[in-house]
Amino acid sequence: MSDVTRILSQIEQGDPKAAEKLLPLVYDELRRLAGQCLAREKPGQTLQATALVHEAYLRLVGQDEGQVWNSRGHFFAAAAEAMRRILVEQARRKHSIKAGGEYERQELPDIEAPTGAPSIDLLALDEALVKLEARDQRQAELVKLRFFAGLTIEQAAEVMGISTSTADNDWSYARCWLRLELNGKSG
Repeated sequence: MSDVTRILSQIEQGDPKAAEKLLPLVYDELRRLAGQCLAREKPGQTLQATALVHEAYLRLVGQDEGQVWNSRGHFFAAAAEAMRRILVEQARRKHSIKAGGEYERQELPDIEAPTGAPSIDLLALDEALVKLEARDQRQAELVKLRFFAGLTIEQAAEVMGISTSTADNDWSYARCWLRLELNGKSG
């Protein structure tokens, strides 16, 4: 049993000091996950990876009701889901009328935005994931693990308890379905 799994078990059993031992062991990996999530955001994102990690960690470990994690992979999948929810909540706040959501941010023409991963409309992606989850919960879970947790097909298949070929087929279908949904062509 790994240190992380042992400490997760202690947290489940209500050990108040176990959460303090967990953060140093998982911090670097959570920070990497947060960096991946934020890299997909539109320019102008104000949330930093450190703040995202801390907020997600508090949601996972600071809950009054005992959270049960079956494994290290399950914990990181839960962390990725918590980060997704935090980013969606922040996007909703930013788009609210009170926060000036009716205005679109404009970049100065002579300043080039950094290139890299394409930005994703997180609210549209969240809506599409909710629709996909209603159609096929397993495919939606796979998308969350791949997109938000940064897991490979093999790792996601292991976490979900399915074969790699099933995960690969689900991933191909889900990507196509999401692409159509995000472009407004799905029904």
